[in-house]
Amino acid sequence: MGKTDGPTINAETCTKLLSTNGKSLPTPTASIPQHLIKWQPYKSSKFAVNTVNPIRIFVDALNIQPNPTLKPIKLNLGDPTLLGNLPPPTAAIEAIQETLASHKFDGYGPSIGFLAPRQAVAEKFNHPDAPVTADDVVLTSGCSHALQIAIEAIADEGDNILVPCPGFPLYKTLMCPLGIEDRSYNLILNGKEQLDFAQLEAQIDKKTKAIIINNPSNPAGIVLSEKTLQRILEIANKHKVIIIADEIYGDLVFNGAIFHNIATLTPKVPVIACDGIAKRYMVPGWRLGWLIIHDRYGVLADVRKGILALTTKIVGPCAIMQGALPKILKDTRESYFEEARSIIEKNAQLFYKALSEIPGLTPVKSQGAMYMMIKIDKNMYGDDIEFLKKMISEQSVYCLPGGAFGSPYWFRVVLTYTEELSIEAINRISTFCKTMRNKS
Repeated sequence: MGKTDGPTINAETCTKLLSTNGKSLPTPTASIPQHLIKWQPYKSSKFAVNTVNPIRIFVDALNIQPNPTLKPIKLNLGDPTLLGNLPPPTAAIEAIQETLASHKFDGYGPSIGFLAPRQAVAEKFNHPDAPVTADDVVLTSGCSHALQIAIEAIADEGDNILVPCPGFPLYKTLMCPLGIEDRSYNLILNGKEQLDFAQLEAQIDKKTKAIIINNPSNPAGIVLSEKTLQRILEIANKHKVIIIADEIYGDLVFNGAIFHNIATLTPKVPVIACDGIAKRYMVPGWRLGWLIIHDRYGVLADVRKGILALTTKIVGPCAIMQGALPKILKDTRESYFEEARSIIEKNAQLFYKALSEIPGLTPVKSQGAMYMMIKIDKNMYGDDIEFLKKMISEQSVYCLPGGAFGSPYWFRVVLTYTEELSIEAINRISTFCKTMRNKS
């Protein structure tokens, strides 16, 4: 054999071959046939594990068999479309049909939304005390998506945002995976004041990025007065904290209440308003919303850039919905909203009068949105979970426990059913409470 150019194999060269920068090379192992290799289960990411909607936990806790002799009445679902008594406006149906036929919105659009629907939103909500242009509007996949973008654009891990209690649990769901703390401020139900202002202000520190205002309130059904909103703005202005306004129910008010768009009031602070067509136009499944950036003093210039960046995650909401939006906003008649408010107001009055007469139940007079909260006398009926589980089992009436909204010993009812079905639900609740009192 001829001479090779390779190194002499001895103890010294083996040591060199088996080390690189002082690290041993991996020891060769025999290959394992593919059919013998077993898949190992994957674990969810920390982000996914920390994404929890409290409502789901409470709904699962109430997953018991209803009374088979009674048809279920589900006052727990905030979906106004379930019975067909609150259909979408005619203009909305026509707008979808026309948009589909035009084929002008079959493709991708700008991630912030097409100009025409953004302009339509701007025209709808422009106000002398809160001017809005199309450049201030970002279209989103529902109001929930608008809230998500607003939260992600202003807060980082370790920051905190103030949220109402009782309040919509999605706020916590959106914050927790990001390491953002949700700090509760207390609404006062059935009190002279609507809000504990001292307690709200005490929650603010250097890491507080925003105060979320949900008006009208889900789940409480209260409508914050102009005086209440102005006091909140005074606190926000004092501490230089912006407002995120969840106004998805907007002017869906009744029983003499008046809705005030917080961005139009003084003192002027930066506001990110979140809204959509889900609730007032009775189309929650259409998933179209928007946020409006009310920048004051240039505070939100960098946040605006962040919002635009976040919209690129889904490259804009459904194009068909966007194409239909201008006609929906412009051509829906006021009589449509009046009829919807009338139905909800009638149910609110029925529930309030009847439940006020049941010993141990104290309802809050609803003035907006489509819900009512009722307090339970714990000495008479126990906690909200056990109360509602027994009511399902005996009367097949479903309601959401107040614990899902941060208020144990309360429960929430939905006010969008037909008058006939609402009366039936009231009668069943009354019968159930009487039975429970007789057992105690």
